[in-house]
Amino acid sequence: MNLNIGSPAPSFSANNQNGETLTLSNFTGRKLVLYFYPKDDTPGCTAEACSLRDNYQDLISQGYAILGVSPDTEAKHQKFIAKYNLPFDLLADIDNAVALAYGVWVEKSMYGRKYMGIARTTFVIDEQGNLAEIIEKVDTKNHATQIIK
Repeated sequence: MNLNIGSPAPSFSANNQNGETLTLSNFTGRKLVLYFYPKDDTPGCTAEACSLRDNYQDLISQGYAILGVSPDTEAKHQKFIAKYNLPFDLLADIDNAVALAYGVWVEKSMYGRKYMGIARTTFVIDEQGNLAEIIEKVDTKNHATQIIK
């Protein structure tokens, strides 16, 4: 990853689960938790989303907005949100443009097979749009506590 704390966060534009286009500038003046995860409704991704859901009020009270990003479609995001009652938007990064901008679309390996996928990573962006924190070792079950100070 070539992104550094204090540097401007890469701009992005992608549709949320409702087909509404969201951009980084939509969050100017607020802190943003931009979290990248591999796939809706898998054990680790569900644990991570539910940790953020369960601590949503604490995060909001500290001025954070939350935005999840994965290569899943808008329709899959809608089902994931409904199933787990998620109170935040999920971006459908189908072409991986947002993941590429943040350097989290990487070569992975499982059982000797190499493939491209999301490196689970969270970026905390400050009110001015600069990177305040990069969490690369995400604890999916306790992710909110990695963010809340």
